Amino acid sequence: VQLVESGGGLVQPGGSMRLSCTTSGFPFDDYAIGWFRQAPGRDREVVSCIYSTDGMTSYADSVKGRFTISSDNAKNTVYLQMNSLKPEDTAVYYCTAHFQRPGAPELCYYAADLWGRGTLVTVSL
Repeated sequence: VQLVESGGGLVQPGGSMRLSCTTSGFPFDDYAIGWFRQAPGRDREVVSCIYSTDGMTSYADSVKGRFTISSDNAKNTVYLQMNSLKPEDTAVYYCTAHFQRPGAPELCYYAADLWGRGTLVTVSL
């Protein structure tokens, strides 16, 4: 059972980057997959979530219109396309899996059942 992030690195402000989360060992269709991030000295925050079974997505206000989450169910992989990156997007980005409980008020509402190790995204000149 694992979540493996890839695609992080250094990018200039205004640039783009795509993160990937490849999952294995659990029923992908039963879980919402999320991206969280944690910047130095700041609390961890949810960035975006997707439940591929019904296509529902959610985004933090700070990334709406700039980030897009998507999934490839055949590959059990979730992507986070990040455009118009800002220095404040600098953080370690973590992929998470949340069992999609009936009646959950929103995606990724409950604590993650699984976490990846994270990938560092640095937005800087």
